[in-house]
Amino acid sequence: MSNNEFDILDELYFVTSYPNLKSTLSLTDQELCAALQSLIRQGYVKIFYPDPDTEHEYDEKAFGKHCHEYSFLATKAGLVVHNSI
Repeated sequence: MSNNEFDILDELYFVTSYPNLKSTLSLTDQELCAALQSLIRQGYVKIFYPDPDTEHEYDEKAFGKHCHEYSFLATKAGLVVHNSI
């Protein structure tokens, strides 16, 4: 797990919007979206859209275009990995 991925998981104990993540972390949009995409592919993060209560299915083709519109939450597996490092 990269440092960026670890830092992102650290912020996702609760549903968090992309703008909130962006303001908390010192990452570019490209770095943040790439790390989120990696965490989602590993099953460590879930997407919520259009509101924080509606889980949204991951679509690889649309993710890069809409990454900044989503909210995110660490999965149980993601939290277990995060807390074991």
